[in-house]
Amino acid sequence: MPKKIYLLPLLVLMLLLSGYTSWHRTTTAVTASQKGAKINWISIEDAAEKIKKQPRKVVIDVYTDWCGWCKKMDKSTFTDPAVVAYINKNYYAVKLDAEGKKPITLNGHTYTYQEQYRAHELAVALLQGQMSYPTTVYLDEKFNMLTPVPGYLDATTFHQVLTYFGDNHHKSKTWEEYTKK
Repeated sequence: MPKKIYLLPLLVLMLLLSGYTSWHRTTTAVTASQKGAKINWISIEDAAEKIKKQPRKVVIDVYTDWCGWCKKMDKSTFTDPAVVAYINKNYYAVKLDAEGKKPITLNGHTYTYQEQYRAHELAVALLQGQMSYPTTVYLDEKFNMLTPVPGYLDATTFHQVLTYFGDNHHKSKTWEEYTKK
């Protein structure tokens, strides 16, 4: 009979460990799948078409190939699971090479590379002539400018800006009021 008493705690311990192992495996799998998720980058022309059928805000990463801070945002900020999930759910995401040579046509106007600026005409327009890289540009659901945000942003700060516009806080609060919460 004493053997049964010792077996009961052992059985309970085995059940607890089995449950923990199963939970840990599931949690790890979810985390791993989120870490592997990527932002669904599309062209600005595609975003302009999609917005007509399913309105969403647009976030545009204006970058250059030589920009170190742009590369850092690609590796850290744009791979953060919370940033990826929020963008893919709430925005159309666009990457725009500010020095790209390919013409871009939007609303009947063709934007081209401008040698005098050493930049693409669309990048100059979106950045309002303030050529700083990286710059993230936010557009509303009607493709109207909300604001360009120049400079490198870490994932936490970037997510905060995304939700400020994505959840429409910009309509009722200043950025200062929003960040005080």
